[in-house]
Formats: sequence, structure tokens, C-alpha cells
Amino acid sequence: MHGVAVFGVTGRMGQSLARLLSVAAGAEAPFGLRLSGAIAAPGSARCGFEALLEGTPTGIRVTDEVSIGLRDAAVALDFSRPEFVVAHAAACSKAAVPLLVGTTGFDPTARAALETAAATIPVLIAPNTSLGVAVLAQLVRRATTALGADFDVEILEAHHRLKRDAPSGTALSLGNVVAEARAQTLADRAVFDRHGTFAPREAGSIGFAALRAGDIVGEHTVVFATAGERIELTHRATDRSTFARGALRAAAWLAGRPAGLYGMEDVLGLP
Repeated sequence: MHGVAVFGVTGRMGQSLARLLSVAAGAEAPFGLRLSGAIAAPGSARCGFEALLEGTPTGIRVTDEVSIGLRDAAVALDFSRPEFVVAHAAACSKAAVPLLVGTTGFDPTARAALETAAATIPVLIAPNTSLGVAVLAQLVRRATTALGADFDVEILEAHHRLKRDAPSGTALSLGNVVAEARAQTLADRAVFDRHGTFAPREAGSIGFAALRAGDIVGEHTVVFATAGERIELTHRATDRSTFARGALRAAAWLAGRPAGLYGMEDVLGLP
């Protein structure tokens, strides 16, 4: 089985991943993977404790020493925080460990660091590891191309009250899909706030709306609308393990790949 190191193991996604990988200690190992490293933020109170204790000991203790966490890993999953992405990319590159980044909200400097790391290791950037969202992105691309510029595009997303970034990384990635299909850049066409604006909607813009409430796992809707008709493409996640299972499938795919930059569409063999 391939060893997996999890950055951000104490967070929501980290715990979901650890839970699935802990089952891997038995015969039902998901995708031939096992938990080999549990990495928390520097100074975390969980350091030194077992990664997950749900009746079955994992034998893996949480650490904030990245080199120790990566020691037995064939692939690493980063679901930590945006400010750690650069350091984690450098550490994985140095250790020759493939890296899947599910962390969202990182800046252009972090993106550049991931691209640099991709010159020496396989790096998969996945704002959303749901297989359904990967398919949604392909449907959005096809709809954008088929419907043309006469249709307005709005992207709506909803998440739990504790999510830090808005719009979500998934919403932004869907916006990029629309912009690229229109031969535009999202930075030029995105509208994130209409408060105080006394003007009609600008033609060709890509609007975003974000909702934060309760324990919503994740919902994304892309609306295509023109006079007399509207198309809505929606994905709803009701269980966080959906993302964990998708991440593990992607991790198994990534292990052993040549250096380069990948996305979830590559995992599924989508064009």
C-alpha cells in the first residue's frame, strides 16, 4: 500500500481523510492507501497524540515536523491553511513526494510555488476533490461554449459558517472555466460585490454570490440566463466524506505520475 501524509490533519478535511485511511489498516484499504504521516500546524496542541482514535489505534502520531510526516509517504495531501502552501510545496519537492493541494484561498505567490514544485514532482491542484464537481466543471465549459455571449452567467455558492474564504475556491475555479471558454480572464470579468452600484448588469460579466450559514457542506450553482429562459447546473455535497473519498482516489492516481501540474479532470480522464 502507498503511504499518505496529511497536512492539516486536525481540520475537518484532515479528520475525514484520517478516518478513511485508518480503516486502511484492515483489508478494506481505500485505493491501496494507508495513513503514514499526520501533520498539524506548528505548535498544535494535538502534536504527540494519536492521529485518530475511534476504537482502532492508527499507530501514527500527529507532528508539526514536516520532514517526519513525509518520511514514509508516497503522496501528500494538503488541506491545511493558505499561508502554509509555499512551505509544504517546497518540503514535498525536496522529499520527492507528489502533492495534492486541496487548500483554497492561497495567493499568486503560493500558486507560483506550486508551479515551481511541479517541475520536479507531480502536483495536483484541486479546489474541490468531489468527482461530481469535476464533471460539473466540464458541463459548465460545454454550456458556456454552446450558449455563447448572449447568456448572463452567475455563480452562487453556500458553505458552513466557519469557512474562511469567499467566494469559495470551487466557485472561482468554475468562474475561470467560464472565462476561459469565452477567451477572457476572470480578473477582468468577475463581479464580487454589487452593493451601492446603481447600474444595470454589465454584459459579459461573471457574477458571484456567497452564503455562509450553519453546517452546509458545500453547494455550487452556475446560472446561465437570457431573455425567456434559464439553465442552472448545480452540485450539492451533503457529506464531507465525499471530498475525502475523491481526494484519496486522486492521491492514488497521482502516486507515480511524472512531474507536472494536474487537476481533477486528469484523474477522471476528462478533456
